[in-house]
Amino acid sequence: MRYNKGMRSQRSGITLMEIVVSIAVLAIVAGLGFVAYNPAGQIAAARNRQRELHLQALMTAIRQNMADSSGGQFSCASGPIPTSSAHMSSDNYNIAPCLVPIYLPTMPLDPTYPGAVYNSSVDYRTGYFISRSASSGAITLTAPSAELGKTISITR
Repeated sequence: MRYNKGMRSQRSGITLMEIVVSIAVLAIVAGLGFVAYNPAGQIAAARNRQRELHLQALMTAIRQNMADSSGGQFSCASGPIPTSSAHMSSDNYNIAPCLVPIYLPTMPLDPTYPGAVYNSSVDYRTGYFISRSASSGAITLTAPSAELGKTISITR
């Protein structure tokens, strides 16, 4: 067999450099995908959606209470809905006894509001606020702990 020193033998397969470059490209693409996906932002957006659903449930319960009471006014032992923003809690505007368990199974709580808890209709803090317009009578519910710079409120 003759061997020519000037010719290189051909080998099949991949080199170490090709493997390193492939891994680097894969890592960059995965990193960009992770940043684009933004799991913390997705979780915050999900909590904001939960807040929106809570406010809708509260507003529906309040409207049902109004429909059931004579004269179409909100009926609550705590008195009329305040015209300035008030925390829906047992130590501020105590709305739970007027809604739970007839219109809601339990009071909804803001998922990140510090101290949000529902132990009973006389021991709770929702993290949500309520007010009524003195001129139009429109009721506004707000979630001040909304994330991602969003303002979450509904008025009816």
